[in-house]
Amino acid sequence: MIGVQETSSSAAFKNPAAGSTASPLAPEWLAVPADLNALHTPVWAGGVERNAGGELAIDGIPVSNLKEQFGTPLFVMSESDFRARARAFKDAFDEAFADICGGVDVYYAGKSFLCTAVATWVAEEGLRLDTCSGGELAVAARAGIDGANLSLHGNNKSDAEINRALDMNLGRIVVDSLDELERVAKIASGRGETAKVMLRLTPGVHAHTHEFIATAHEDQKFGLSMAGDTTDEAGLSAAEEAVAAATSYDSVELLGLHCHIGSQIFEPDGFALAAQKLLTFLAAVQAKYSITLPELDLGGGYGIAYTPVDTPRPAADIAQAMAAVVRSKCSELGITAPRISIEPGRAIVGSSTFTLYEVGTLKTVRVDAPADGDGAAGENTAKNVTHPRRYVSVDGGMSDNARPVLYDADYSAILASRTSAAAPQLSRVVGKHCESGDIVVRDVYLPEDVAAGDLLAVPGTGAYCWALSSNYNYLARPGVVAVRNGAPRLIVRGETEEDLLNRDMGA
Repeated sequence: MIGVQETSSSAAFKNPAAGSTASPLAPEWLAVPADLNALHTPVWAGGVERNAGGELAIDGIPVSNLKEQFGTPLFVMSESDFRARARAFKDAFDEAFADICGGVDVYYAGKSFLCTAVATWVAEEGLRLDTCSGGELAVAARAGIDGANLSLHGNNKSDAEINRALDMNLGRIVVDSLDELERVAKIASGRGETAKVMLRLTPGVHAHTHEFIATAHEDQKFGLSMAGDTTDEAGLSAAEEAVAAATSYDSVELLGLHCHIGSQIFEPDGFALAAQKLLTFLAAVQAKYSITLPELDLGGGYGIAYTPVDTPRPAADIAQAMAAVVRSKCSELGITAPRISIEPGRAIVGSSTFTLYEVGTLKTVRVDAPADGDGAAGENTAKNVTHPRRYVSVDGGMSDNARPVLYDADYSAILASRTSAAAPQLSRVVGKHCESGDIVVRDVYLPEDVAAGDLLAVPGTGAYCWALSSNYNYLARPGVVAVRNGAPRLIVRGETEEDLLNRDMGA
């Protein structure tokens, strides 16, 4: 179930956290939970709850059973939750756009998390698949996805990847630059074929997100600028020059336009402004070049809840808001609405998954903080007092979740192997790597009796965690377990040390 309400565990699991004093070291947004054992449902997959014994379980399977069978760290995914979120996007957008363009093509953004099983679920739920590399195309091929239901992104596609896209008769190649457009046209011409192309534009829309995942402003590597002074052609933007070039190539079929303004976005204004700017541009080039561009992809980037203060919008709300903008703008411009497509990834897979860790060493440090807010933390003044911060080390870290060190991403965590009546203690969940920035959860209240051997669960790790995983310090990457109807199965095998050493060619 995809919910936005908060529920708590049964009264038997209540603890005395309510009324506890917040640590001065905690960020302002982090409140002391009323119940450390309760689950804030928006950050968890459907089917995750505490069982009668107080242990975290998914579809009735206790996490201790998963640990015993598959080890830790472990990505635990609800297949039912993934499928439900995929269907929710498809159904909501089809309904919202039915009167505008007959529905929407939903492309699951494979970069967020992709394996053969997930690609299969995507197809079975009526979605298409967006890929960004030859490797992701290989996964799609292994899953038997029809090429017509695939797209290929990327700002630096190799000739091999372009050829593979043509071999697979891809439904679209999303071209990212004038140089790439010329190469796609040349390769397709040499094969005596026609490449189906979308042009990725940068509409100059500011997305309210981390600068590293905001992708529609001018000063970054993606897309063709819509600004008028970006090429040597007088009066032409890079975007318009690309349209003119694409229409001149016999080996290119220009399907339409594409944009993506960023990731983990909650505010609707960026999506609305991008849609308006692209529709205005589409109408202008159709009139100027006497062409019809039948498709418009508005990208993805819809945010999810990682902490209790995150407020994601349901798929139906997003769909209705975007449909209203497209309907109104097309009417204003006097154009027939193009076929709309979108690319949710995180919003489908993110909350479907949690990572299970085992606790190892613990230590508490004392950190200076102002007693009354008049000084800066760390100043050696009489007003400064020290406060405890506990470091809880787990058997994974930045090798299975690089997002905190890359984007300052915040996560939640909960004691999963049992409940506790202990008082809350501000904690920092850290990994086992030789980096001080190896932080999994920067700030969280956990019971003060957390000990070595306990299991912690970190929700919301389905997107960009396993996908960004590494072998730093020669740690093997964790496996991924999918659970459906009470049955767990490995969909990605965890690596072994032998796997790592097999790539080492020796002395």
